[in-house]
Amino acid sequence: MIELLTEGDELYAAMAQAIAAARRRIGLASYILAADAIGEPLLDLLMERARAGVDVRIQVDAVGSAGLLPRRWQRRLEAAGVRVHRFHRWRWRDPLRFNRRDHRKLLAIDAAVAFMGGFNIHRQASLRHSGPQRWRDTHVRLTGALATDAEVLFDAFWRGELDWAPPARPPNAVRLLPNSSRHCRRILRCAYRDAIAAASQRVWLTTPYFVPDSGMRRLLTGAAGRGVDVRILTTQRTDARLARWAAHAIYPELLGQGVRIYEYLPRLLHAKTLLIDTDWTSIGTANFDYRSLFTNYELTLLTSSRLLAQALETQFLLDLDEAVEMTAAQWSRRKLPDKLAAGIGHRLRRWL
Repeated sequence: MIELLTEGDELYAAMAQAIAAARRRIGLASYILAADAIGEPLLDLLMERARAGVDVRIQVDAVGSAGLLPRRWQRRLEAAGVRVHRFHRWRWRDPLRFNRRDHRKLLAIDAAVAFMGGFNIHRQASLRHSGPQRWRDTHVRLTGALATDAEVLFDAFWRGELDWAPPARPPNAVRLLPNSSRHCRRILRCAYRDAIAAASQRVWLTTPYFVPDSGMRRLLTGAAGRGVDVRILTTQRTDARLARWAAHAIYPELLGQGVRIYEYLPRLLHAKTLLIDTDWTSIGTANFDYRSLFTNYELTLLTSSRLLAQALETQFLLDLDEAVEMTAAQWSRRKLPDKLAAGIGHRLRRWL
């Protein structure tokens, strides 16, 4: 079963309930895990479960959680029996690995329930703690075979098998997909490519960081050129100004060829979803940019569920009601400083 979650407080309450009920294993991977008003109660629960004999493992990204999960908290967790790993800490002998980050957000419990998607664990995603300006995000709760796959994926990554992927199950309608496997470094990009190339009705993409490579841009404009309704929903408020500049550099190309682009206004949009035609959907951690599709470790749910597609359609249209559409005419009137900023972002697009 797949349950869509779009409110942080609802998600964190469901995660807490599942953690409290754990009897054997808990695996938590989070790009950002903050010891704040949201993270601390979950960390306390994880320590309680570890003291009760549950195998509890936490993996955080060394960059994403830098300064947010202090060493004193790591010592407390380890004293309670929780195993903690910081992914790709800086090493002089291998400095480039620091650039390849674990961007996944996954909680897997007893091979019975799992949570994954765009939400990090921090107060910025909570209405209760951040108010109306909370980040707008999307997550899913998984049960059944998908929850089992999620636990096996967590275990493989924990062992250092970074390119392990679960075998596809016929008819291959629902699967958890990393962005690289032993057979393909760009497996997620290939899945997106094939789905967009086959689209006949619509391609509705939600992403906070929209910096597609030239091949993906050709796919989007090609779909628009054959009459597909191609809409990009990204964010006007951002925590990555350079990425926003890089996105602005490619707006003219896309707008001029029929792609519709919207910027979400009220708060930071952090969701990463893709809806193609009537039933193909993806929800996960990957942005539509170079870093997610070529560099970072990501995790995405791909489905052909009509029910999930309808839920994502409803959410997409609700978000569009709070967005402004960009136009080619408007973009042609940009001032020189804006054009220069876009040029800077475009030159740095592969490293953002």
